[in-house]
Amino acid sequence: MFSRAAWARILPFLVYIFFIIAVDGLTRLGFEVQALRWMYALKIGAVLATLAFFWRDYTELHRWDLGLLASAVAVVTGVVVLVLWVSLNASWMMIGSPDGFDPTTGGRVDWLMVAVRIAGAALVVPVMEELFWRSFLMRWIDSDRFQALDPAQISLKSLAIGIVLFGFEHNLWLAGMVAGAAYSLLYMKQRSLWSSILAHAVTNGLLGVWIVRTGHWTYW
Repeated sequence: MFSRAAWARILPFLVYIFFIIAVDGLTRLGFEVQALRWMYALKIGAVLATLAFFWRDYTELHRWDLGLLASAVAVVTGVVVLVLWVSLNASWMMIGSPDGFDPTTGGRVDWLMVAVRIAGAALVVPVMEELFWRSFLMRWIDSDRFQALDPAQISLKSLAIGIVLFGFEHNLWLAGMVAGAAYSLLYMKQRSLWSSILAHAVTNGLLGVWIVRTGHWTYW
């Protein structure tokens, strides 16, 4: 049904989702959320290993193709998405009540746990998600030969579907849609996956810093 190139972009995402489901299942079986915190490190390690296994298939990432201006636009986009992400938090903009990720033990922050969380969110998750949502899904909706489709030619239908699905992947669904729209339009405009990866990384990295400074652990 799918080519190797498609599976190379799907499997890292499925590995990530598997761990989310596993942690949820273990929580329902009575395991304390705090006791499962290091599952995040296992999740990121598994995703990273999957990305490394398929690296030769990610031809669009084999060279950095962003100029200074394009990089600056991506960074600014990432910052704007962060501001909107922490602002679009009304009750009707949320799905459920997330437990978040609390790296404190006995009131003290476990800085190794924080470092792993921020590194995973800023360096691994953006690559995994952009490969799946932007490089694969948005183009695949338009064409089975998705690798041959120029990002600038992605249809409005694919753009809309990608934005909605990306939004509902997150508890903050409206913020997720805003982020999905920003990263998608950036990808289509600059025709570089590194552009959306950079913006996504800036958002996630700065969000991690903001969470630690404010103690709003539910945003994780």
